[in-house]
Amino acid sequence: MEITNINNVKIYNLSCGKPVPDWLSDRKKRQLLKKEPELKRRIELIQDFEMPQVCNNVKLSPDGQYIITSGVYKPRIRCYDTQDLSMKFERCFDSEVIKFHILSEDYSKIVLLFCDRYVEFHSQAGRYYRLRIPKFGRDLDYHKASCDLFFVGDTSDIVRLNLEKGQFLAPFQGNSTCYNAIKINPCHNLIVCGSSDGQIEAWDPRVRERVGSLDCALPSLTAESEGIPGVRSLAFKDGINLGVGTELGVILLYDIRTNKPYLTKDHMYGLPIKRIEFHSETDLVFSMDQKIVKIWGREGGKPYTSIQTQHDMNDLCLVPDTGMFFVACEDKKVQSFFIPSLGSAPKWCSFLDSIVEELEENQEDSIYDDYKFVTVKDLEQLGLVHLIGTNLLRAYMHGFFMDHRLYNKAKAVSNPFAYEEYKKKKIKQAMEDKSSDRVRLQRELPKVNRDLARKLMEMEVSKERNQKVKSSMLLLKDERFKSLFEDPDFEIDEDSEMNQNYQRNNPT
Repeated sequence: MEITNINNVKIYNLSCGKPVPDWLSDRKKRQLLKKEPELKRRIELIQDFEMPQVCNNVKLSPDGQYIITSGVYKPRIRCYDTQDLSMKFERCFDSEVIKFHILSEDYSKIVLLFCDRYVEFHSQAGRYYRLRIPKFGRDLDYHKASCDLFFVGDTSDIVRLNLEKGQFLAPFQGNSTCYNAIKINPCHNLIVCGSSDGQIEAWDPRVRERVGSLDCALPSLTAESEGIPGVRSLAFKDGINLGVGTELGVILLYDIRTNKPYLTKDHMYGLPIKRIEFHSETDLVFSMDQKIVKIWGREGGKPYTSIQTQHDMNDLCLVPDTGMFFVACEDKKVQSFFIPSLGSAPKWCSFLDSIVEELEENQEDSIYDDYKFVTVKDLEQLGLVHLIGTNLLRAYMHGFFMDHRLYNKAKAVSNPFAYEEYKKKKIKQAMEDKSSDRVRLQRELPKVNRDLARKLMEMEVSKERNQKVKSSMLLLKDERFKSLFEDPDFEIDEDSEMNQNYQRNNPT
């Protein structure tokens, strides 16, 4: 488990930690757990919560008991039961799953959209039926009131499949060439589709006609924009508030009664917004592109915190009324995150609350033994300015943290004779210490900080017997300050800004 503190918000990454090899025997696993302290702190929230190579989608069933994921390779879906904290079943396919939708309250009815235009319906026993849609699909959603399943994709038609009659119905004719996303509002059943040319079209299923449209391309254009930004993701908070994510990394929040967004939020990455979610407990918005998940306030867009992973992100799933959420990445593991400030842990893993309380009670200061703090000036001297903005430098206050090994290598390259100079300096110092007992003429002034010593001697000759002079003379006689006049590392830099400010404020 890894704990990060971004913007004074603690984020617990429950999927972080060293994995235990599956091919080890139980006896060797127990021995490894005893030897490795990092493995003891590892929290395996759900067993085998991963994919063979990459996880593309993750969803939570409406009853909150089952988590369903899809990924590759081989293409498959997996269902996890939160009551048992383990995998319930796994089903493999011949082609990759683009999107899927849970039709029932649990896992018993699922519809899957594949990359080769096939659509499969699955029940508890397995595949129930398979058919093919006219064009390649990109998204789907289900309208419960009419039992209509809607598909959008590489066509201007919004395909309708009635599950009660078991047949295709007349499609809705759109004005755009293709659509990327579709979302049905659960409050008033308004069907909203986002197109690749930045348009949003709203359809009323009762009259089967288009009742409105929005132009999202113009509000999301920036100075660096090239071409028309398409709509990539959609999300409803309630019956009125609509969130729109574009391909340029801009999120637009609309009141569907107006044609202008009341808030525009830019991710500043220029990457498509893959997912938008509204947190049910707080007035916060989750927006995700492939690099970062940003959490910010719906009113005003004030940043709350952000989450980054080592791999590109594909999907986001919030657990309602809690502070937990899952992120599907270009990695085997499905990342699990917990933010206590957003809500408590789900009932099926309520032990997380007690773990968080224990960690809060046993707070320790963070000591970065493996990292070196450097400023921009240090990076210029080392020739590492080009690393600013990469994962090798972690921004902190007025500088950066970088790995000690990288710092030592860069320092050795920038000054290859530093070790030889250090070696000669140590040899010279050792020779002087060895010959200190010999009889030699006493120099009037030391070799280091001669101006300071001269000033102190002049004060002694002037016979000024105030307390300030007496305390100053201790510097020459006290053995504790011997290095001040012998070690070159204690040489006073007359040209430094700090020294000039001191002399300006304390004139002699």
